[in-house]
Amino acid sequence: MNITIVGGGFAGVKTALELLKDPRNSVTIITDKPDFQYYPALYNTATGHAHEQSWTPLSEIFAGKENIEVIIDTITAIDPHTKQLTTALGTVIEYEYAILALGAVTTYFGIEGLDKYAYGIKSYQEIQALKAHLHDEVRHDHALDNHYVIIGAGPTGVELAASLKPYLERLSRKYKLRRQKYQIDVIEAMPRVLPRMPEKVSALVLKRLRGLGVNVMLDKKVESQDATHLKVSGEFIESHTVIWTSGVANHPFFQANESHFRFAPNHKVIVDDYLQVNKHLWVIGDNAATQWSGLAQNALRDAKFVARNIRRKQDGKSLKKYSTWTPQVVVPVGDNWAVYTWKKIVLTGWMGHLPRRAADFIGYTDVLPFAHAMRLWSSEKKLEDDYFPAEPSTATTQSAIIDAE
Repeated sequence: MNITIVGGGFAGVKTALELLKDPRNSVTIITDKPDFQYYPALYNTATGHAHEQSWTPLSEIFAGKENIEVIIDTITAIDPHTKQLTTALGTVIEYEYAILALGAVTTYFGIEGLDKYAYGIKSYQEIQALKAHLHDEVRHDHALDNHYVIIGAGPTGVELAASLKPYLERLSRKYKLRRQKYQIDVIEAMPRVLPRMPEKVSALVLKRLRGLGVNVMLDKKVESQDATHLKVSGEFIESHTVIWTSGVANHPFFQANESHFRFAPNHKVIVDDYLQVNKHLWVIGDNAATQWSGLAQNALRDAKFVARNIRRKQDGKSLKKYSTWTPQVVVPVGDNWAVYTWKKIVLTGWMGHLPRRAADFIGYTDVLPFAHAMRLWSSEKKLEDDYFPAEPSTATTQSAIIDAE
């Protein structure tokens, strides 16, 4: 059976791996990047740790697998009636079944200047730009910024804020910079950090951040940014280093093909009890309007669910419905400290850090060969002295096919 997957993130890669366990399946995966990106490690890579924790070539993940090809391209259109996908380069790909797992994209909510002046940590290019800026500022200007501003106190913002100070101190030692005062600010529009988590957890993390010397500004609205200042609730903060960790939107592909989908208020795609749009088309992971859409573990769960139901289709069995669940959430807040929550259980400090290490082990082994996963998992504290040695893989603007046979 010809099954086409669009997206090379957690949902897409895991679905492909599950489907390839059945020799009846022939899988095509279309993605705009030749690497799998491990999102939970991005904050760590952005603050001087090993870049290989965050990127693995898809050719390594699918090495030795039969009946798969990886096409490096971007889809622009879909016709569910003829079961065809069209790519940016004009290639038309026919499918029997298609699974859309394109992931989310960054949005700045129309705030003036952020798209031009703010840094990010959601891709290789963004992290490289941020690290180059931090190095160059210390190396050439021989000074730290007065304010390092992180916008957003969700998990990414909290993780980055807690890790940034040790990295800045390391850069200061590397370039023999005299000790000087600076401030790390976290700005959050909601009245508490980690606003999607229980209030008790928010209070614990707020206390932890402040104990690390992070200045947390809650219930504040970012209004604009220029080259030297950020305007927040009518006041200006002088900074050359503003990092945007807030704001994601559904992939624009869906809006560009809106006649084929129905949307929830958050603009994600409404799917049925089987994560389907129709009997030949699934939408999963960050793109689907499910309760925990946006979490990596939700993407992995969706992938396994869809692969099992496709096998049930092939075996002539009835499909199983998607079931509700409660995720385990772990957020690192500095070295060897994390907060873990599941249902009524809350663990902090070392007790929270251990489940995070376990979650990373599961996350790596879910998509990578075991030996490779073990190597990356054990390199959590590995440091790098420069920006990056090289790009994780060389992407191309032309369509490329990686044959994993």
